[in-house]
Amino acid sequence: MQIATLLSQKKSAILGRWLTTIYESYPPETAIFLRKEKNRFDNPMGYRISEGMEGLYGTLLQELERDQILTCLDEIIRIRALQDFAPSQALAFIFLLKNVIRQELAEEIRQENLAAEVLELESRIDGLALLGFDVYTKRREKICEIKADEAKRRISGLMRKAGIGDDSP
Repeated sequence: MQIATLLSQKKSAILGRWLTTIYESYPPETAIFLRKEKNRFDNPMGYRISEGMEGLYGTLLQELERDQILTCLDEIIRIRALQDFAPSQALAFIFLLKNVIRQELAEEIRQENLAAEVLELESRIDGLALLGFDVYTKRREKICEIKADEAKRRISGLMRKAGIGDDSP
């Protein structure tokens, strides 16, 4: 796959542009912070997004096990699920990769007639999006479970304070 060679050669530029497009999905103040702060302890969200993206990009260059791919997706999607992004917004970053690759490799794709390889690559990216939807759904389900458990604890505590439901004499 000749496209894999180009993806390796232009990895830094593609990842940089892709990261910028993801940051642009946040409010301007947040995007500035995410871009500016590189320390993983001062900016854990930016660090996790960056690590997840690098891992996902690696899946385009080599075959990884499904669990490894899910781990990379989870790095980014867990953040976006917590931030109450709609599913379309939370997963848009995956589809944006297609645009970034087309922009960064436009000249090479045209010159070397790589349209068929690009279509295959885009199919793989679509597959990542489908897996991403599974990850997003599981994360949102977990958040709902946590909220429901917290509500039960609160109600139970209020009932104990009020002496309701207490079986003791």
